[in-house]
Amino acid sequence: MKLFRWTIAIIVVLVNSVIAQEIKVGVYRAYNISKIDFSHHDGCYQIYGDSSLLGTITSNDYVSVHWNSDQKVEVYHGTIFKGEYNRVRLSPTQNGTHLRLHPKWPVLKERRYQGGFTVTAASKGITIVNILDLDQYLAGVVESEGGGGKHLEYYKAQAVLSRTYALKHQSRHRSEGFSLCDEVHCQAYHHGLRYTPLIRTAVEATHGVYLIHQDTEEMLSGFFHANCGGQTSSADYIWRENIPYLQPFKDTFCIYTKQATWEKEIPKKAWRDFLVNNYFFPIEDSVYRSNIYTFEQLDRKVFYLSPHLGIPLRDIRQHFKLKSTYFSCYPDGEMVVLKGRGFGHGVGMCQEGAMSMANKGFDYKMILSHYFEGVQFVNREQELFFNQKTTDIWDF
Repeated sequence: MKLFRWTIAIIVVLVNSVIAQEIKVGVYRAYNISKIDFSHHDGCYQIYGDSSLLGTITSNDYVSVHWNSDQKVEVYHGTIFKGEYNRVRLSPTQNGTHLRLHPKWPVLKERRYQGGFTVTAASKGITIVNILDLDQYLAGVVESEGGGGKHLEYYKAQAVLSRTYALKHQSRHRSEGFSLCDEVHCQAYHHGLRYTPLIRTAVEATHGVYLIHQDTEEMLSGFFHANCGGQTSSADYIWRENIPYLQPFKDTFCIYTKQATWEKEIPKKAWRDFLVNNYFFPIEDSVYRSNIYTFEQLDRKVFYLSPHLGIPLRDIRQHFKLKSTYFSCYPDGEMVVLKGRGFGHGVGMCQEGAMSMANKGFDYKMILSHYFEGVQFVNREQELFFNQKTTDIWDF
């Protein structure tokens, strides 16, 4: 009997560990969708309106969900109206199945996702939540963020970093009924894994692994960006938050890649008006007036020209839709010419640098240790198991 109870306790622990891996992701969050079709791709899905079973999505079948002015959702199984509900649920009858999602108003590109879905009404459209296993989500994220044709060790590094980010920020959208969304301020999640089976291998090989800082034992803020331009950025340059393990350093692994440099021309008038109207740039001062179009940034800076002017480079980047804040500029006729480096905020892992490191033979732990100082790798599955209270397992 004691052995039986001990075995049951172990099973409960392992089951709880598996359950904890589920994640809810809001998709198509950049749009106010009022009509969307869910159609068969593989497997079988059951359709529920509130608590009522409405039917099944099988081969060549689809369900259309519409938002109405009463903030309910109307359900059509094919062309047959099934009623209006507060909540619609689409549940797979087995693991590993996919549905096709095709917004009809507005008309958007079709996507394909694994897992189940819930659809509810919001004030200006419907809220679509994808419910799936964390590793299934990560495979889609890694492909959306990193693309295909990369080295296995890069995919492992991205998988660990994306898992860390997801676990640390999993309550970001709790008030909206899901954990994370599909936009870049969470992580890009444009579809489930479609084109690159090697990514699944990388996610499985690093299953449960995430990062903590060895001094604080806190989970890392797993930031990453496309290209740092040869020097990473401190977090407080971008978000006014000092993170000790995210200090700027020179990174030569990305400087010869496709997004390492960029150039853009902006009309002088637009440049001047932005600085004067928004930051009261002292245009009447002869010294400042002569330098308004000239700026040199050999190392990453926070402010344009001088800190006491209070013009954050991140604001210039946002207004003029620049690839990064890491740029220098000079006047040329009626234009201001910007010579820039990098793509993205520059904080954390440089993706093109990590890709280059992987191609040169570095493994994923070496890559992540290069970009995050004092990193420690933790296996979440083992942590959940060994952090159980003693009485949970041994109280016979």
